[in-house]
Order: sequence, then structure tokens, then C-alpha cells
Amino acid sequence: MRPPSFVLLLFLLLLVLLSISLPASVASPLSTVAISRASNATVVCAVVRSIANDEYELSCTSLPTGLQLTYTSGNISSSAIAGGEGFLCFLRMSTNVSTMVWWGFYQESDYYGSSRDYKRVYRGPPLADLSAGDSRVCGIHAGGRPICWRWKQLVFPEGVRFSDIAVGRDFVCGLLRGSMEIRCFGNDTGVVGHEPTGSYRTIAAGSRHACAVSREGKLVCWGTGAPAMGATPSEISSLALGENKTCALGSQGRVTCWGERSNLPCSLNDTQFMAIQAKGSAICGILRVDYSLYCWGSDVFDHNPVVYANVLPGTCVPISSCPCGVLEGSGTLCDRGSAVCRLCEPEKISNPTASPTPSSPPPPSTNRAETSHKRRTVFVVIGSVGLALGVAASFCFCLLHFGRCNGRVHDLGGMHSAAAGALPPAVPSALARPHGSETSHTPIEWRFSSLVGGGRSPMVEEFPLSVLLAATDNFAESHKTGSGSFGSVYRATLDDGRVVAIKRAETSASTSNTPAAPSSAAAENKRHDKESAFLSELALLSRVNHKNLVRLLGYCKQGAERVLVYEFMTNGTLHDQLHKLPGASLASWSARLRVALDAARGLEYLHTYAVPPIIHRDIKSSNILLDDTWTAKVSDFGLSLMNPVDEEQGPVRTAGTVGYMDPEYYRLQHLTAKSDVYSFGVVLLELLTGCKVIRRYDDSGTPKNIVEFAVPHIVAHDIHRVLDPNLPPPIPSEIEAVTYVGYLAIDCVSPEGRERPTMTEVVDGLERAVAACDTPAGSLDRSTTVRSI
Repeated sequence: MRPPSFVLLLFLLLLVLLSISLPASVASPLSTVAISRASNATVVCAVVRSIANDEYELSCTSLPTGLQLTYTSGNISSSAIAGGEGFLCFLRMSTNVSTMVWWGFYQESDYYGSSRDYKRVYRGPPLADLSAGDSRVCGIHAGGRPICWRWKQLVFPEGVRFSDIAVGRDFVCGLLRGSMEIRCFGNDTGVVGHEPTGSYRTIAAGSRHACAVSREGKLVCWGTGAPAMGATPSEISSLALGENKTCALGSQGRVTCWGERSNLPCSLNDTQFMAIQAKGSAICGILRVDYSLYCWGSDVFDHNPVVYANVLPGTCVPISSCPCGVLEGSGTLCDRGSAVCRLCEPEKISNPTASPTPSSPPPPSTNRAETSHKRRTVFVVIGSVGLALGVAASFCFCLLHFGRCNGRVHDLGGMHSAAAGALPPAVPSALARPHGSETSHTPIEWRFSSLVGGGRSPMVEEFPLSVLLAATDNFAESHKTGSGSFGSVYRATLDDGRVVAIKRAETSASTSNTPAAPSSAAAENKRHDKESAFLSELALLSRVNHKNLVRLLGYCKQGAERVLVYEFMTNGTLHDQLHKLPGASLASWSARLRVALDAARGLEYLHTYAVPPIIHRDIKSSNILLDDTWTAKVSDFGLSLMNPVDEEQGPVRTAGTVGYMDPEYYRLQHLTAKSDVYSFGVVLLELLTGCKVIRRYDDSGTPKNIVEFAVPHIVAHDIHRVLDPNLPPPIPSEIEAVTYVGYLAIDCVSPEGRERPTMTEVVDGLERAVAACDTPAGSLDRSTTVRSI
């Protein structure tokens, strides 16, 4: 009998072969943005978050008038929309059935009608894709069968199965499942019958032309009105076509357009987009930085380019149905267990220096071309097998020599693995050295330029040092409010009236304009730590977006100064509210549990929805900030690390705060996401007891950790002994919730990381506790926490 490892090896080999041989598709997910027309008005519709109740609603804006109309609201995050000339389709998705309704507003007066004026055009099996042309709309059943509405004369041949679909004025094209070849149907003789040969990744349609991206990454367009194209992006994630316009969204979020009035406004040349849509002369894109919807290409957008401020970036679907992972942060936008799928990354182009593909389709293949294609196919298969065997051999080597191939989070003085992976060949050797053995300034300078170069988010500003000096009276003590991982924090008011928090790295006694004196190795290492913490926060906070994470507004890097600018949190830190400001608004159990839930949601985002996951490493009450509505936000990412997998990693240099640190982490240097869970459990105990993390709890005078003090009483079902005496005794509904949170806290501070819950489980538990606290009839069962007593 063969050993299990050999069976596993064969299974991995099969997976590698299948992953290489299967065609890759980077088709866009179902859209939450649609463009339509009503008489002479352009109507832009989107699924947006309502300001009034924080729910999603389908809203349409008529331009140039700017009138907005809500068509439907509520639990619609699992929905998609599509629009054309005078109509809008709304598809509500569920696990077993999809329902689609149709609004018609052929005249602008129709647009002002009631949201009741719709017709249901479909109710049946779930749809995997939806596309609208000028006057038609088509979709794909989950099994690949195409279906069209209001197009009675169109009949698809039996057995046609699509993996991607695109609809023009009088034609529909799709990619055949398996071969990924293009097939078009309809009455447009400029498109139908002129399909380019080959295998393709994605396809899109304009009014009278279509475009597709080949497996080699080449953009091919055909039909009437296809614009002449120059150089195309090296990797294309999706396409959007309008009337005589073609736009491509690159894998890095850059948009390139061709055709009359299609160029991206200069102010957005360096902007990254999540998704793009086009119809007629209008082009719209969802900005990656804040999910706002920006439109161009028509006069109506000259004065109203930002149509919506908070668009759902894609349809929410079960996380298990996302083949290439979920869009970072989207889990917080969707119902539990759902998220927006990421676009699959295109395969690398085999010949990136090839000249741009012309807009006309390639000529029909000759016998010689077919022979060449077969020869290339043989080489690809042989290469695939060789690669698979290489991977398998490496796997065996790891099993034999190391027992397992384990990923490792390296503490590169705060340098993230994601940034290090993109370094030029001359730099990695310097960054790979242990902290303290390299004092060269070059790697840090390069990494800074890579972070804030051409790809800098337009929402993260670069502040001149003179502006910050003026706002803080030269960083006067009177403006100082506290300290963070790499320096002091100041409160300031900018010239435009914004109240901000300014975090400044500690510098030498000399000013930033005075040359620094030669420093010792210890001083240089300290400077390196400050620089690394500055880069860590800048790298992380410029790429995450969540209501329970503090928002970074900008930075300053001038001379020796390293400064970060944040939104100002009116009510300070949770630590101050618990230990320095008695009688504050956290003097109720309900308020404290809500703060705990807010912070847990922020931490859950870092662990579950950020790509790659992020381990904070310094969760404590002083790093949980409270805004003017008492919403809690996690802050201070100077010690955070990007973690590729949520498993035990190799040794890393420990970092954190005494009393909050995971014992497994500081004793064994095993860093996992469960290390943050331990620290959060300590914060929960701090909220329940009102005690500082380390203090003298008895007459012996010996300092004791809050875990040692509180956990034995909670385990003995005597939580009253440790509850904060400054709060009123909990009423019956509150005591049930508070006791439940006590049990949850001791699960979090379990000595062994594998016994601790995940942050998603912690969020679930706190949501139940908050609901029970607010509902007298609420009931909580101890068995729903991870570890029973």
C-alpha cells in the first residue's frame, strides 16, 4: 500500500495539470452600475448605501438635471442591474431563484414615475451573468444556457453554453464553455459572422462593435464603429464599450479608452478603478479608494462627474463561489457569509513586447497556422507536465527534509512581504537581513517611492511640512494629545477647517533642516524602527477601508520629518475613557458592548477580508479610538504585518505591549491571527472589569495581570466579583449578555491559540450579546462560545 503522502502528491499533481490546462476567464462580475437614457437625459443607476439607514438602495440620477430617484431599497446587496435605451433591469439574486423586473422610461417624464411602475420579466433558476445592449437584455443560467428577453426572434442553437455574454444593439456574443471561442447571434452583419478565431478570456459589446481579450492578453475588436487603438494595457481585467468607444480596465486598476471624447480626465490619470461601465457616450467607473462613481465622456458630466459617493463595488455572493478569492473589505458590505468576488488575475503575456493588435479581426487560419497551433499545444502540455513534476518534486523535498513546507512572516523591521516581493533585483538581499544588521537608507527610500509614486491614492494627500507646522504651532506641547507606535500625536485644525490628528515620528533635537550628527548603531536602529513604522501605517491604511478602522488622510515626508495625518477622533482612546475619565458616556453595559463589537468588526476585517490578511500585533485599549458618535475604530498600525495565511508562522521578532501580548507569541515567537484574538480578549476583560491590565489587586502589593485576576472568577460563575463597580449593576437582560461576553473573553485568552475563536466567531458572539442586552427576552447559551467550562 502506498503511503498517504504519495497519494496526496498525485492529487496535487492532478490539480496542477488541471489548473494549467483549463482556460482562464476574467469576466467581470455582475454589475451594480447601469447607464440608460430617458429622452435627452442620461440616467446613471447604481446600488448605493443609503445615508439615512445604512442599507442599500437602487438609486438613479438623471443628468444634467441631477434629480435622484430611489427605485427600491432594503436587503438588495445580492442584486445586479443592467440598462439600455429607455429601460433599467433589476435582478434580485438568491440561492435557489432569481427575479428580474424591468422599468421603462423612454421619455424623461417616465423617469419621474413611481417605483411601482415595473414589469416582472423573469423568475427562475439563478443567473450567473447579465448584459444589456441598446434595447435588449440577456443572461446566462448557472448551467451556461443563454437566455434573452424582449427578443422573440432570437433563437439559440441547441447545446450552446456560454461562460461570458455581451449584448449590442442587434447582436449578442458569448464565449463557449470549454473552448472559450467566440460565437455571435443576431442581425448585425458587421459583427455576426466575423468573429475572430482563437480562445478568449472575456468579451464585451458596444452598440455596433464587440471586443474580446485573448488568452495571450491581446485585445481584438471588430464591427462597425470600433475605434482605432494604440498601445493596449499589458493585462486587461475587463472591458466596457459604448457608441464608438472602447475602454479597458487593467489588472492594476488603470483605465485606458479609445474613441471620441473617451479619454480619462487628467485628474484621474493615476487613479485606480474597481469596475467600469459604458453605454452610448457615457463611461462610468467605481474608484478603488472609496467606491465613489465617477463618469465622463459626455457634456452632462462636466459639472457632475461624481454621481454617487458610496457604490456597492459588485454583487454580493456566497464566499465559497468566488474562485479567485473575495474583494478585500467587501465582507463588511455584504450579509454574513457573502462578499464581492475578486476578478481573476489574467495570465502573464508570453510576448509583452509584441506590437498592439489591430482593431480588425485576424484572417482565417490556414493549415500551416493550424499545424503551428497544434505544435504549440504539444509544447504547452509538455511544459505543464514538467512544471507539475517540478512542483511535486519540491513538495517531496519539503516533506523529506523539513517535515512540512511552512510559510513564514518575517519581521523586516516593519517591512511588509507584499512590498518586498515587488523590489528590484538589487534590493531583496538587503531587506532579507535580520533587523539591525542593515543600516542602508536605500531600501526604505525605494519602498517609500514604490508606495507613494504613480499609484498613490488620490484620497491620501501629501501635506507640505509648512502647513503642518503652522497648524500645530511648530508641534507645540499644547497641541500634543498622546503618543503612538512611532511618535507623538497632535491635534490640529487645517486651513480648510478640518480637525485632524497628526502623528509625528520622534526626531533628534536638531530641526529637520539641520544636518544630523553621526549616530551610533543603536540610534540608527531606532531611526530605522521609526521609519519602518511610518511606512507600515502608510502602506496599510492607504489600502484598507472600513468604518471601524481609523482613516488616514495624508502624510508628509520632508527632510528628516515623517508625519501621518488622520481623521480626528473626538472622544479619544478607550483606555482614557475607562481609566482617566470617570462618568463618561461609556457608563452603561450596552455602550461598552457596542464599543467591543465595533472594534471586533475592524479586527475581523483585517484578518478575513484584507488581501493579504493583516495581523495588527498591538491590539490594546489605547489603540481603540472613539469618534463623536462613540463608534470605535482600531488604530496604530506601526507594528502590523501582512500575513499570507492564517497558520502558525516561523519565528518573528516579538512586538506589542506587555499585558496584552499572546503568551505563545512572546515565548515561542509563533505569530498567528490568534495572537490578535488573545489581545482582544484582554480588552474585553478590561471593558468588563474597568481595571487596568496590570495592577495590584490585593494587599500583597504584587502586580497581577487582568487575566490572572478575572478569569478564575468567571470560570467559577462568579462574574459579579469582577464587574466594574463604577457602573450600575446589570439588569437581568444585561447580566445575561455581560456573562456571555465574560465567557467569550476567557475563550479569547486561552493559553493555546488553537483553542481561541476566530475574530468572525467573536463578532458573531458580540452581535448576539448586544442583541440580548437590548432585548429583555433575549437568550444566550454558553454552549455557543468556543470552549465549554
